[in-house]
Amino acid sequence: MASILDEYEDSLYRSASVQQSRASVGIPHSGYVNARLEKETPIFNKQRIDFAPPEKINSLVVSSNQLCMSLGKDTLLRIDLGKPDEPNQVELGRKDEAKVYKMFLDHTGSHLLIALNTSECLYLNRSVQKVRALSRWKGHLIESVGWNKFLGSETNTGPILVGTAQGQIYEAEISVSEGSLFSTNPDQYFRQVYTLEEESGPAPVCCLEIERGIEGKFFIIATTRKRLFQFVGKVPEGTEQQGFSSIFAMHADHLPSFREFPASFGFSEIAFYTPKLRSNPRSFAWMMGNGVLYGTLDYSRPDSILSDERVWVYPSDIDITVNKPISIVLTQFHFLLLLPDRVKAVCTLNGQVVFQDLFLEKFGLLTRMIKDPTVQQIWIHTEKVVFRYHVQRESRDVWKMYMNMNKFDLAKEYCKDRPECLDIVLAKEAEHCFQNKRYLDSAKCYALTQNYFEEIALKFIEAKQEEALMEFLIKKLSNLKPSEKTQTTLLTTWLTELYLNWLGILEGDPSQRNLYLDTREKFRTFLSSPKNKDCLFNNRASIYELLASHGDTEHMVYFAVIMQDYERVVAHHCQHDEYDEALNVLSRHRDEKLFYKFSPVLIQHIPKKVVDAWISMGSRLDARNLIPALVNYSQSASTQQINEAIRYMEFCVYQLEETQQAIHNYLLSLYALCRPDSLLSYLEQAGTNPNRIHYDLKYALRLCAEHGHHHACVHIYKVMELYEEAVDLALQVDVDLAKSCADLPEDDEELRKKLWLKIARHVVQEEKDVKKAMACLSSCALLKIEDVLPFFPDFVTIDHFKEAICNSLEDYNKHIEELKREMEEATQSAKRIREDIQEMRNKYGSVEPQEKCAACDFPLLNRPFYLFLCGHMFHYDCLLQAVFPNLPAYKQAKLEDLQKKLAATSQPSKSHHRPKDADTISLGKGQQSREQIKADIDDIVAAECVYCGELMIRSIDKPFIDPQKYEEEMQSWL
Repeated sequence: MASILDEYEDSLYRSASVQQSRASVGIPHSGYVNARLEKETPIFNKQRIDFAPPEKINSLVVSSNQLCMSLGKDTLLRIDLGKPDEPNQVELGRKDEAKVYKMFLDHTGSHLLIALNTSECLYLNRSVQKVRALSRWKGHLIESVGWNKFLGSETNTGPILVGTAQGQIYEAEISVSEGSLFSTNPDQYFRQVYTLEEESGPAPVCCLEIERGIEGKFFIIATTRKRLFQFVGKVPEGTEQQGFSSIFAMHADHLPSFREFPASFGFSEIAFYTPKLRSNPRSFAWMMGNGVLYGTLDYSRPDSILSDERVWVYPSDIDITVNKPISIVLTQFHFLLLLPDRVKAVCTLNGQVVFQDLFLEKFGLLTRMIKDPTVQQIWIHTEKVVFRYHVQRESRDVWKMYMNMNKFDLAKEYCKDRPECLDIVLAKEAEHCFQNKRYLDSAKCYALTQNYFEEIALKFIEAKQEEALMEFLIKKLSNLKPSEKTQTTLLTTWLTELYLNWLGILEGDPSQRNLYLDTREKFRTFLSSPKNKDCLFNNRASIYELLASHGDTEHMVYFAVIMQDYERVVAHHCQHDEYDEALNVLSRHRDEKLFYKFSPVLIQHIPKKVVDAWISMGSRLDARNLIPALVNYSQSASTQQINEAIRYMEFCVYQLEETQQAIHNYLLSLYALCRPDSLLSYLEQAGTNPNRIHYDLKYALRLCAEHGHHHACVHIYKVMELYEEAVDLALQVDVDLAKSCADLPEDDEELRKKLWLKIARHVVQEEKDVKKAMACLSSCALLKIEDVLPFFPDFVTIDHFKEAICNSLEDYNKHIEELKREMEEATQSAKRIREDIQEMRNKYGSVEPQEKCAACDFPLLNRPFYLFLCGHMFHYDCLLQAVFPNLPAYKQAKLEDLQKKLAATSQPSKSHHRPKDADTISLGKGQQSREQIKADIDDIVAAECVYCGELMIRSIDKPFIDPQKYEEEMQSWL
């Protein structure tokens, strides 16, 4: 094991040296570069609004990108933050000394309530320019408003809750209609539903919040200076518009559930955090005298929505008697406290101050901090200046806090996109699990880190945790890249050795049987994993050596099957005399080469099953490659066992229709050895055409002769057309067989007669049977009595062949008469031919002076011409011109040669007196006469009429116009 670890260390030497070089310059062991090219933007990024108010800012509210600001005594400024260059200014129209006490803006930014210090309340809708007084609200100093986020619209607030400084909670509804905005009061009703009290009596309602849970259940949160109340109840379906009176009525006789803290600094404030794409808040933070009560909201709880509550005390530098907090805002992981001169951000996970922003004295004291829940922007203002905070990537460092709290799943969730941070979390989790002796979990985490491999491996080895080490190696192997082949090979080999060691230990302990089976299944899963297949295949020799060294033949066979190394599997079964299993592997995987290799062994033990397997393979096996196995088997087996070899050979010949000569020769040898009855039928079925016979005739003849199969030899002689040898051998067996052989050479009467004479001689001389000899004469018409007589002994009387002699004489007489008749017919035929020749010599034709050549249409008698029996007449040259192109090449050459010879004989002689027999003299000199040359030319040119003879028929596929002259001819017609 240590040696494999050393090899792995060598393979990682280069990467480890790189990591060490990084560590020397301050890079963590994780291998990730943790450098920042630019200064990172803070989470809370402050921006001063470019706005100089003409009067001091009394109050500011913002929601849904709608900002409302109270300036001075009588001015209200509304700004749509989507269009900041188009502010809208509204006058309150108050002539008295009333001042704005507080302003409340609903979640849609449509409804604005303005509470005055004179216990009056004004209303302004976003769509109008005139402020309306709410007459029913007069006499109440408004401290808080709980907006209805479920039924409210731009023109109607729906039922809302209003909290006063005297501790009363009122339910009200404000509605405006476009047609009668100035003719009706906007406040529909204003009725008291509950009064909040503390120990000393009624207390101001500092905050109100309405939330709806599941199954129509509503949760109402109300706070005073020291108490946080919860009202829980269901509003019947369809009656939501009637308000929340029924919920408060449930607590008329007893107090609702509440949380109370002893300290107070005169007021309290609650803030909520609502994630994007959600309608309900997820967490809350209540700022009160003892600190900040922080928790989550669980809408599934029956009686209280508050969950996971904890109190974060104020930082040590905050003295609530001197500089008590003014406002609170809650984000996903922080709550921000507004102090008179600064802002502090406290992490909700650990209560630590993570951000502090000090404001300059020139801006004045900080007055109010609010958050727009829809765009998650935080606004702060003094009497002179307005600031805005953008929250950017708030969760960037949350993973550290969760990690330090040992909440590793949450830590990994918040750094899953930052691999360098994820590596740190995993390393910390792995170390935590290791220290708590959760070694398997530790191994899984370590495998995902970039920590040094050898350190982790040695750590588990020293702790003697082989199972955890295996888990670490498995995970590490699954994370390797395909290019890291060396590391993959070493890990695979090491894991194999560990598995084998562990299986060896467990196998010897009966009490660990279940664990053994489970580990064995894991090992087999590891061996058969598709991801490890290539590595295991390339290093299968090493794996085989490991399996062999541990004596684990079971897994050696299993691994061989996975690697499709069926040769090794079959060899293993054969070595252990498991021949049926070996044959099953061969039959299942149908590998031809393995059949050829192991058939000689298997057929010695299970011949019938092996032949069945061969037959099931069909044409995929080449029977020639199986013949050696059959030969070895047939030489040492009994006749009954040889029948299996014959069965397969017959399958190849008759079913597969094999034509290989070796197969047919071997089948012949088996027939000759064990089945002589089948031998002759096979030969006869193969036929007598040598070109269609697939066995070797000479080999077959020699084989049959060696085993004394004379009938088969005779058949082979017949196929080889060695009829004399066939008859000679057949006479040793059966005369009738010889007779059948003697009639085979049908086209050679002389040979047939010779063969019959052999039979006759055998019958006469060997069998001395005169009657059989006479039967031979009747069987063959070629034999005559005179041919057979020399074979008989001298003492034989004529009485035995008297009839044959008479028949022979009659045949001779008939033949003589037939010859006479043929001679007479020949004489008459010669006479008729002579008469036809004489008639042809006297035949003539008449030509009129006006007759014209059929080719050129000129008068015929102007030049030498030909007259045909059909009536067509041609000039000599015209006929020559028509015939010559259609003559074969050799006749064209002959015609040209004859014309040259004719021209040569036409030369005038130097002597004026030419002898009459000049032609005869020329012939005597070995030259043709002029007449003979002309006759030869006539035979070629005038053999037939060019219009009526075969020449015209042969030229029917030729075009009328020569293709080479087609264009010229076409142009001539234009």
